[in-house]
Amino acid sequence: MSTGNDSILDAYLFETNGLLEQLDSIVLAAEQQDTFSDDDINSIFRIMHTIKGSSAMMEYNSLMTIAHRAEDLFAIIREQSIAIVPESLRPNLFDLLFQTIDFFRQEIDHIENGQSLTDDIDTLLQKINSFITQIQGGGDEAQADASSAAPSASGAFPYVLQIFFDEGCGMENLRAFMLVTSIKDICAEEEFSYYPADVEHDASTAAQIIESGFRLSFAKASDRDNAIHVVTDMGFVRTYQVIDESPETEAEPQPSPEPAPQPEAAVQSAPPAQPEPQPEPVKAASPAPAPAAPSASKAENTVHHKESLISVNLSKLDTLAAVVGEIVITESMVTASPDLKGLRLDSFTKSARQLRKLTDELQDVSMSLRMVPVSATFQKMNRIVRDMCKKLGKQARLTLIGEDTEVDKTIVDSIGDPIMHIVRNSMDHGIEDTAQERIDAGKDPVGQIILSARHTGSEVIIEIQDDGQGVNYDAVLNKAIRQGLAVPGVDYSHRDILNFLLAPGFSTNTEVTEFSGRGVGMDVVKKNVEDVGGTVSITSEPGQGMTTTLKIPLTMAIMDGMEVSVGNSVFTIPIHNIRQSFKIQPSDLIQDASGGELFKRMGQFYPVVRMRDLYQIPEGRENVEDGILIWLESGELSYCLFVDELLGEQQVVVKPLPSYLNSFNIKSRGIAGCTILGDGNISIILDVGNLYTPIQ
Repeated sequence: MSTGNDSILDAYLFETNGLLEQLDSIVLAAEQQDTFSDDDINSIFRIMHTIKGSSAMMEYNSLMTIAHRAEDLFAIIREQSIAIVPESLRPNLFDLLFQTIDFFRQEIDHIENGQSLTDDIDTLLQKINSFITQIQGGGDEAQADASSAAPSASGAFPYVLQIFFDEGCGMENLRAFMLVTSIKDICAEEEFSYYPADVEHDASTAAQIIESGFRLSFAKASDRDNAIHVVTDMGFVRTYQVIDESPETEAEPQPSPEPAPQPEAAVQSAPPAQPEPQPEPVKAASPAPAPAAPSASKAENTVHHKESLISVNLSKLDTLAAVVGEIVITESMVTASPDLKGLRLDSFTKSARQLRKLTDELQDVSMSLRMVPVSATFQKMNRIVRDMCKKLGKQARLTLIGEDTEVDKTIVDSIGDPIMHIVRNSMDHGIEDTAQERIDAGKDPVGQIILSARHTGSEVIIEIQDDGQGVNYDAVLNKAIRQGLAVPGVDYSHRDILNFLLAPGFSTNTEVTEFSGRGVGMDVVKKNVEDVGGTVSITSEPGQGMTTTLKIPLTMAIMDGMEVSVGNSVFTIPIHNIRQSFKIQPSDLIQDASGGELFKRMGQFYPVVRMRDLYQIPEGRENVEDGILIWLESGELSYCLFVDELLGEQQVVVKPLPSYLNSFNIKSRGIAGCTILGDGNISIILDVGNLYTPIQ
């Protein structure tokens, strides 16, 4: 596929995925209210209209057909109000829409993965047709179909537009169909007709349109005038001709379209064609703003609003971040050059400060371009809870907190699956099976799942909390023993037992269900979160529920770090993990029963980790009075790190270590990555959360 077609496909997928997310939110909110507002109905109609048109342009017939029929359904509801759907049929309507959304998403997945689209759409199509028949009594549907296929010969339609498309534009019949559907937004179906008639389903009409053009006939001259605006907005229209026919001429059984455009004086030209004959799906699928012709000022405002946003390929942002990272490294190399030591260069120092200020601003801007709110990921969980409530017969509600919290786009994409697995676990394992069980336990009969996000320094904390039955520690331990993950007779702490839930292949279900029992889920959560530099922790109280906490970095590219030295080695500690640093004496340290060292601060005792001993660095300092103690925090973990000296704060570019080092389990030893210093040397970036593991 050519690059041009790739860009069109990317635009189609981006637009359609966004529309499906919007559609899902509308239907979920409407189901809670058990009705659709007028705005909801109009929005759903426009979404289906857009998906239909853009899918037709891409020749995705299954998507186009389903969207077209769903559009017909909401056209009926829009014309006659939601009251046409009896309350007894409302649940069926919601289910039908969710099935339609799922079908669209399935087809989009096929497209993204290069698979063939589904040919068998008869079942879903029949459900939509049956529902239309139910709310209409069966008569209007046949009448609508007959009207759609009616030829354009009638004395009632004397005002004609003969339209000719760009040569070689392709899919002329579908372009004609798009033109018809756009005109339906400004003109009632009974007020105009067109020829060839069956352009939607009969591909052979494309040849007829190429030879003789496409003919639109109107009952009113004003409708034709309005239609001209629609025609001229279509990028694939080459010319059009205005014809006023007498009733006698128009009354022939099958009108014979003009074989070719009339001479120059009789032909009005549409705007010049774009360099690319085939328009992008976004443009092709844009519905008219309203049934009536919009005012000029309203149209101008709409265009201005659309131009305020732009979609950028994520790979371009990755390239930008890489370039900015190299600029940061180069700036450090210039300002920290060994050649400058001992020199008094006031002008250079002033320029270096200005350069640092600009590189900081450039970094902030480049990072902000990648930051997106987690709201889209969070909103998808509403659908998970809704579907599982219906299939499992449970009652539960989802509460979202901190939806506006922004995280790097790459990280947001990576945490979608982990959050989905955890929410499904809360529904399947956490929330009690019946409302009576919850009532007997003194709880609200409706279960509660809380999904929250908040910033803490340079990381975001995502929590999934439920008020269900919690973890049965004995059952988990027994299952771990049977699977060989635990040793009988060993006294495991609650934290150790909860960690078994994160082991690959572990499941407490005794049978495989649609949602669990395969041993795939929480281990995927752990892997995906760790892949983006995050951590997973679980807490639970039997009978009260479970909380899963994800600690995710805001971005993986550039960070503020403190450079420290131990012997001849240099390490980088993330600034957000540093609480305080101290110069101490041996008397400030206390020995615990196991021989470890503790440091007392603000009435609390904190374990001391010596970097020299941890990484076996022979050149490191042994006497505490010769080094410095750094108080570190990572979530609930707090301890002190003893190093030789602080070298200073430095903005660093995080570089991943080679993948083959993962086989040595370096992450569990407190190594998160590396960075290149200003003098060209490499510094190991420490993972404060994994550097020290407290004794349980």
